[in-house]
Amino acid sequence: MQRQIVRISGTGARKFLQGLVSNDLNRLDAGGIVYAALLTPQGKYLNDFFVIERDGDMLVDVAAEYAGDLVRRLGMYRLRLPLSIAPDPMPVACGTGPAPEGAVTDPRHPALGWRLYGAELAPDGTDWDALRVTYCIPQTGVELLPGESFLLECGFDRINGVDFRKGCYVGQEVTARMRHKTELRKGLASVDVEGTAPVGTEITAGGKVIGTLYTQSGGQGIAYLRFDRAQRAEAPMIAGDALVRWADTGAQGATA
Repeated sequence: MQRQIVRISGTGARKFLQGLVSNDLNRLDAGGIVYAALLTPQGKYLNDFFVIERDGDMLVDVAAEYAGDLVRRLGMYRLRLPLSIAPDPMPVACGTGPAPEGAVTDPRHPALGWRLYGAELAPDGTDWDALRVTYCIPQTGVELLPGESFLLECGFDRINGVDFRKGCYVGQEVTARMRHKTELRKGLASVDVEGTAPVGTEITAGGKVIGTLYTQSGGQGIAYLRFDRAQRAEAPMIAGDALVRWADTGAQGATA
């Protein structure tokens, strides 16, 4: 997926972004990178991205097709603050082999390798779908659906995309309530898949909707499941022409 840098520059750029996103940008003090998301006030996912800091500017590494929407939404929150929010042509490279000088480790999972900003490198042949399926890592626009997904159902606590101690941000109350007051009944999980089905195919068992099958690779897949129905299903789980199996580990979102 093509990436785009959005640069936020001006006095108070970090403070501005800190009050909006799901993770604690003060972690940037140690160098490196932070993974975070922007939510609606109702706690629904809008966009996810990586953030680095260069000379006081916030550089937001986002999926290119969603960059325009992110710029627009950040502009709505800027109000009269003396900030510039605009796309930046800085190139983004990523890979899983030996990290080049200046690269930072992907904060979601060590197996996802490194990210490099400011240099163009040829792709290293990494099968990103296979990695995402192995570690149940959701992707923008596939498992992560703007205006629909909730962070905890998508495992953001597991992939270092949310901080529960940082204080207020847009959608924080709903996210905190889901963590402290309810047991997740739905969410992403790794499944075994016999056959294939188009991304977004509904999973059913005995005529009941169990969930949705998304990315697949090597006989495994990422599915959004209703955990109670998946656990109780007596008939096989089917997605199109594919047979789906979930080995319930008792930990929603974990690799099955």
